[in-house]
Amino acid sequence: MPIQHDFQGRVALVTGAAQGIGREIVLQLLAGGARVHVADLNFEGLAPVREAGAVTYRLDVSDHTACQSTVQGIIDQEGRIDILINAAGGSLGKGKGTIEQVSEADWHAIFSANAHGAFLTSQAVAPHMKNAGYGRIVNIASNAGLRPALSGNLAYTSAKHALVGLTRQLAVEMGPFGVTVNAVAPGLVMSGPWAQKLWDGYGPAEQKQVLQSTHMRRLGMAADIAQAALFFAAEQSSWITGQVLSADGGRA
Repeated sequence: MPIQHDFQGRVALVTGAAQGIGREIVLQLLAGGARVHVADLNFEGLAPVREAGAVTYRLDVSDHTACQSTVQGIIDQEGRIDILINAAGGSLGKGKGTIEQVSEADWHAIFSANAHGAFLTSQAVAPHMKNAGYGRIVNIASNAGLRPALSGNLAYTSAKHALVGLTRQLAVEMGPFGVTVNAVAPGLVMSGPWAQKLWDGYGPAEQKQVLQSTHMRRLGMAADIAQAALFFAAEQSSWITGQVLSADGGRA
């Protein structure tokens, strides 16, 4: 049973919520009473959260003008944005291989989705949170942002390291304004078809090795990561900032 935080009266923007972790975060924010706005390039995939009560937008987080316009539209409608959760990202099925094999196009695509997008959305909400003297920014990073990735994806690992750096540096800037900036770094989470494909690709021997190197002896679920993210978004974390929480079942 998820811990229920009280988000009554709060306005949240969540990116990348068409599936998996982002979708679960939205559903738990709604359950806590927040007014939730959700943006994803896959607008059709937002149907479940739209039906649950979220306001949905089609948004390419790598588009500066679109990010500014979306945030301003929320401000015009709600008068505030209290919480930003950057869950957009992923490997996009690109970027694997040796450094000689990774194309520049794939490199830029993965950075746009995972690091540049979080920069642009944070840039768009920052002045509003500073003026309000309150805010919570939560980035969904990855254990690949803290160490080499199990998948061996050079571009994805580099982009998530950049997201961790953004989190820590932005916390320094935003702290004096009452805004916290933190990140959750998931391990291997069964949060969608891509995760299942990655897991299946390991084969029985490597799957066993991964589970044996995880203290909890199980893979993560989207709800596990959502709970960590919502702690950072809640009132109870008001004196915690610049932190990156590994939510990985205790990977050895």
